[in-house]
Amino acid sequence: MFAGMSGKVRWGILGTGNIARQFAAGVRSSRRGQFAAVASRSGGAAQTFAAEFGIPAAVEGYDRLIAAPDVDAVYVSLPNTLHHPWTIAALRAGKHVLCEKPIGANAREAEEMFDAAERAGRMLVEAFMYRSHPQTLEIMSAVKRGDIGELRLIRTSFCFCSTKIAGNIRFNSELAGGSLMDIGCYCINFSRLFAGCEPESVHAIGRIHSSGVDESAAGTLRFPNGVLASFTSGMRLHADNTAYLCGTEGYIEIPWAWKPPADGATYVVTRSIPPRQDVAPSALPSRTSGSAPRDVRRLPATGPLYAIEADDFAATVLDGQPPRLDRRDTVGNMRVLDEMRRQIGLKY
Repeated sequence: MFAGMSGKVRWGILGTGNIARQFAAGVRSSRRGQFAAVASRSGGAAQTFAAEFGIPAAVEGYDRLIAAPDVDAVYVSLPNTLHHPWTIAALRAGKHVLCEKPIGANAREAEEMFDAAERAGRMLVEAFMYRSHPQTLEIMSAVKRGDIGELRLIRTSFCFCSTKIAGNIRFNSELAGGSLMDIGCYCINFSRLFAGCEPESVHAIGRIHSSGVDESAAGTLRFPNGVLASFTSGMRLHADNTAYLCGTEGYIEIPWAWKPPADGATYVVTRSIPPRQDVAPSALPSRTSGSAPRDVRRLPATGPLYAIEADDFAATVLDGQPPRLDRRDTVGNMRVLDEMRRQIGLKY
């Protein structure tokens, strides 16, 4: 446990946008977190946010929050280009930092942020919330047990169709926006997690919006252990957003890979499906190796996703639990993002 800290992490939140609202709702229902303050560029926005979530202090200006003595950790939910300066400022002020993904605008910034954390003797973790959820941990165990044989292929998508472009930071190139940075980063992170190593080659194509960011992208990764991965990301299209882990004896289908529900997350281990295309389905066996063709696995209620993330971070800070994402993991993801953006002509 870090010196001077109690049994709960006292959170300061930088920013009052949508993701900050989701995280605040999680902290409110977490076991090991409590609010200290929220900061915004506008004092009015901070006050409204504080009143909604029961936060004791509303602060105008980020610098005032990171200087507050009753703040143990700072959650950085600002636009991507502001992650780097305000994370470093918070670390220098002696705060632990949970920084929203992507951790910075590029790998160089990520390295500088972790250097600052090491000098300050504080924790810095990138906020890929799905990594803390029991569903992700259980599926990792299933793959390691060999439930689908040898993993060979990973397929993911993360897309949504935005109707608001003007004023949307995701469509602002000056704020390091774009589909790869906003949601494609999840697919890359997921692929690297389950492949268990860094890719040896990556390829990407993208559709550039008139604002100058990639509104959609598709990418492939090849890993040295033979695993292949493909993904799509998009901010102006619809997709099922399902993740698949395909092996030699079956595949895992994950309907809610990125935001598992608070109650009863589900994934499916599938065998003998789809059938061979040149054989009538009635001629195929209904099961393989004594296993049901679709094994639907439901996890018990686990609680809100962002509450789990906040408690996971608290366990790292207070108990010394290894972080779900360390420096190597986060910087590795940023390097893939850097290369893919270079290939589609978008460099931050």
